[in-house]
Amino acid sequence: MRRLVQVLDVELSPAKPHASLVDARRLEAADPMAFAALVKYMQPREKDFSTSVLKQALVRPEGVVGAVVGGFYTLLSGAYPSRAFTAPDDALRWLGHPEAEAAALLEELNGLVAEATGQSPLLRELHQVMRGRLPEVNLSDVAREMGMSERTLQRRLKEASTSFQAELNAVQVRMAQSLLRESNMKLTAVAVEVGCASLQHFSSLFRKLVGESPSAWRDRQKQPQGNGTPPPAEALVKEAAGAPGKVPVAATSDVPE
Repeated sequence: MRRLVQVLDVELSPAKPHASLVDARRLEAADPMAFAALVKYMQPREKDFSTSVLKQALVRPEGVVGAVVGGFYTLLSGAYPSRAFTAPDDALRWLGHPEAEAAALLEELNGLVAEATGQSPLLRELHQVMRGRLPEVNLSDVAREMGMSERTLQRRLKEASTSFQAELNAVQVRMAQSLLRESNMKLTAVAVEVGCASLQHFSSLFRKLVGESPSAWRDRQKQPQGNGTPPPAEALVKEAAGAPGKVPVAATSDVPE
């Protein structure tokens, strides 16, 4: 929760009013506790934000999570003009930045995110496309959406010391963790949701990347963590998936007027 507040405090620090871009494309789950913290933080600061932020664009992820985040976001942003988008270039145009300038800003933002997460722009985009296509993901469709041929994508992944299948497995397990943590879905249903052919295949894949069975991992998540440090197994799959933890706002960028 402290990380969330620190991100939001950035909006109040500029010396003059500014336009703001909130990039939540990497969000994988909607955490009710984090949203509650967001409401608690925003309510007494609404006036401060209305003088600091001229307008704000939210870039939300695709799918149900994006719809939830976009809908909830509108409840908090009455202090200034705001709008939700699924494409960052559309968001920047709405903020008043031409295409060439928007491209430079996006490159800078993506660089900051890559530095913070340790994930290359290629893998970040790949994971985003894969998550949007689960449970049916294939090389041809993913390469086409990323604007390259299958051979080019495979070559670039080889240069990054990984493979399409390895990254798909990481995304499947990461998504499975979100479902196991946030819902009461049966393991068979989770397996189907992430694109595994059988419960046995899902359990084997999960154990290979995480180090324990899906049911054991789910049970452990229900136990309070004494020092707030992620257990080694969770840290392993975070590294494999190359994705940040579960927070409502993945990255912010102040956009000069």
